[in-house]
Amino acid sequence: MNSFTDNFTINGITLTAQPISRQNEVLTPDALEFVGKLHRAVADRRQELMQARHARRNAISSGQDPRFLPETEGIRNDPSWRVAPPAPGLEDRRVEITGPVDKKMTINALNSGAKVWLADMEDSSTPTWRNVIQGQLNLTDALERRIDFTSPEGKEYKLKAADELPTIVVRPRGWHLPEKHMLIDGKPIAGGIVDFGLYFFHNARRLLAQGKGPYFYLPKIENHLEARLWNDIFILAQDLLGIPQGTIRATVLIETITAAFEMEEILYELRDHASGLNAGRWDYIFSLIKNFRTRGPRFVLPDRGQVTMTQPFMRAYTEQLVRACHRRGALAIGGMAAAVPNRKDEAANAASFEKVRADKTREANDGFDGSWVAHPDLVPVCREVFDSVLGEKPNQLAKTREDVTPDDRALIDISTTTGTITEHGVRLNIEVGIRYIESWLRGNGAVAIHNLMEDAATAEISRSQLWQWIHSHAITDQGDIITREWVEDMLDEEFARLERFDGDRFADARAIFEEVTLAEEFPTFLTIPAYARFLTEAREEATEEELVAA
Repeated sequence: MNSFTDNFTINGITLTAQPISRQNEVLTPDALEFVGKLHRAVADRRQELMQARHARRNAISSGQDPRFLPETEGIRNDPSWRVAPPAPGLEDRRVEITGPVDKKMTINALNSGAKVWLADMEDSSTPTWRNVIQGQLNLTDALERRIDFTSPEGKEYKLKAADELPTIVVRPRGWHLPEKHMLIDGKPIAGGIVDFGLYFFHNARRLLAQGKGPYFYLPKIENHLEARLWNDIFILAQDLLGIPQGTIRATVLIETITAAFEMEEILYELRDHASGLNAGRWDYIFSLIKNFRTRGPRFVLPDRGQVTMTQPFMRAYTEQLVRACHRRGALAIGGMAAAVPNRKDEAANAASFEKVRADKTREANDGFDGSWVAHPDLVPVCREVFDSVLGEKPNQLAKTREDVTPDDRALIDISTTTGTITEHGVRLNIEVGIRYIESWLRGNGAVAIHNLMEDAATAEISRSQLWQWIHSHAITDQGDIITREWVEDMLDEEFARLERFDGDRFADARAIFEEVTLAEEFPTFLTIPAYARFLTEAREEATEEELVAA
């Protein structure tokens, strides 16, 4: 339990967490006033949009398929509009590395040779107060070239020369996640506004002086109205600091099934600030399961490992994404290949490289302008593939994919998906889900398990598949009906096999996993109850209901 008991208020924002070293460099009175103005301008609209999410999700789960919107047909059919041209540092994005903003990962990502570093404050970062503040400090320290790190084994990490470092694109938290340690009128501020606002306030002018700009990835947007909300925040933020409109650039992750039906509309809303779209594959699969979880066998997917990007509904999604982007002058960025190298196992290492190479080759041939990797060893693999297709060109904007026909029914046509549900798949979902949550609770949100990079999105797939299989009475390839009792038995067995260690959080992880997997009602995100129960330092004041409402 936190021993810090005295909250204090600066410029209308109450801080409830135990202070950490150097936090006053981030939480200056002017920075807090800036964040407070952003919050007050959009708090009511954000709440309305969160309620609209629930209504739409309920409509889909009740049988209403999403379709292209008739009210925005004019935007889709108007061939004249384009997004802003690529900003400095974002013209060539053939290799992007993603990872959390702790000190070691910051240096490794910046030294990786990638063109862009996605500095992740979302799915691969546990939102402890320490991580939130330290991440901001690390980003500013990196831009000021005053960051270094020495491991317990004595290995030193230092930045390469400035002209060898990638462009930084920051991913703030999604609209659904609150920051309970910063309150206005007793209510939490949206975590995304905290992450965006503090980074922008402290670094926008610094970035411009370095010839680049404040760039962002926007996660988990569900429709064009949520993109409009971000665009309004960008306009306000630029006005408040006197920075020219259009300086900010945003790449939107199309990682919810509903956003896939509004890709051009999302680009249109952000068009003066838009940089591109990304195929956020793992959350996309999670979103599909979540929205259609009660629709019966028609929407039941096979084992997680069999839901590849070559399945027809995933091909429809990625090809339509490239078409939407290039038609509007925006860059299309491929998703993260989850395979990670194993330097201690040559054969496993070679297999990982080959999987990534095949994945990136498909993306490059489809017209993507670049793609993500999660490990520095994979940067050369991705670069080699895109070099072979792009050559000296910075991107493939000229490849407009007019051969692709927008097809809303194809996005949710799961009937042609191949694969099976196996007992191994059930057990793997249990093991990976618990192991990931345990690591997340200890502050580490990116974990290599079985040579795959797991983050909150892949953990969400694991637990939501189990929920759906139980409630759909799904049948394995051996004819076993998946019941709650069967899953509970396997959960006991898998839990008993876990290697325990001093200070582990497996007991807490199991409690969260059971809650989000075995509950009768489907929890929207596993991170919400986990945050409310275990990460909120002022938890004597926090209730899960407050956080969900936020």
